[in-house]
Amino acid sequence: MTLTLPAGESSSVLSSSGSEPTARSSARPVTSSHRADITRWMAGLHDELTSFFGRLDRGGTFTEDRWERPGGGGGVARVMTDGVTFEKAGINRSAVMGTLPDAAAKRLGGTGATQGSTMFFATGVSLVVHPRSPMVPTVHLNVRYFELTDEQGRVTDRWFGGGTDLTPFYPHEEDPRTFHQALATMCDRHHPAFYGEFKAWCDRYFVNTHRDNEARGCGGIFFDHLRPDDPTHGRDAEALQAFVSDVARVLRFAYEPIVERRRDEAFGEREREFQLVRRGRYVEFNLVHDRGTTFGLQTNARVESVLMSLPPLAMWQYAPRYAPGSFEARLVAMLAPRDWLSAH
Repeated sequence: MTLTLPAGESSSVLSSSGSEPTARSSARPVTSSHRADITRWMAGLHDELTSFFGRLDRGGTFTEDRWERPGGGGGVARVMTDGVTFEKAGINRSAVMGTLPDAAAKRLGGTGATQGSTMFFATGVSLVVHPRSPMVPTVHLNVRYFELTDEQGRVTDRWFGGGTDLTPFYPHEEDPRTFHQALATMCDRHHPAFYGEFKAWCDRYFVNTHRDNEARGCGGIFFDHLRPDDPTHGRDAEALQAFVSDVARVLRFAYEPIVERRRDEAFGEREREFQLVRRGRYVEFNLVHDRGTTFGLQTNARVESVLMSLPPLAMWQYAPRYAPGSFEARLVAMLAPRDWLSAH
């Protein structure tokens, strides 16, 4: 299915570099069929990812919970809480709409109505998977589409966003190399600048600035405000949809080999405790810095779905210190951004 965005809607939009809006042009109201097509596309990706992780777990099953959002839209949450490989796996999709609060509009960075209220439509799929074994990294993936309109339904801004990142708990350097190589191969099929640009964006984004800029994990790619026909990348809506679809499917090449390589490795209480401590840092990022969490809470989304990314168990130690050369110290050192494609 090809995503078709209504023609002639390009209006006052910010460039991906955050420059001033371009001149406003005439815009047609968005159609219900256009939004239905986008929502079906996301539902298809949701089904694919559910099937993928169900197979990868080797025995666990997902429970499904459908919800409606007061003010417009809703979603479907699928959660595995006692899997064989995954201690918790959550895969959520949503399609929500309504009036955009001023605080949310400022955080989004899009161009709203010049007069009156700004309305929004947002749909996407988001997943976070927390393995049982500390030898297997946690993985996150999100793909989304945003649309802003004025009170007459005329589009003022639209963009794609998303990304995926890896959070290991043991310093296996081979794993982030596998992850990043798969991402680079996928990105290069769509634009020669995508991997380098989006990898750097991910390195800047997934950081606990309140902990002296400690990285959450080993990065991946992150992108936002990827607009059709923006001269920065020169990709139309169909090309961007193809890229976002490939991002949603990349874990078969980026993450599955890591799970297969690590799922049966032995570990002890020390490794498990460190996994729980690092999960605590993961929680801190999601509650303090994550845009998706903030947007969900500001727009009255279902709180269980917004907080689905949190692990079932985590730990907070007071000022932990790790001996030089220990696996804990090596893991923390491994989190510093680096060129994983040439790392040895």
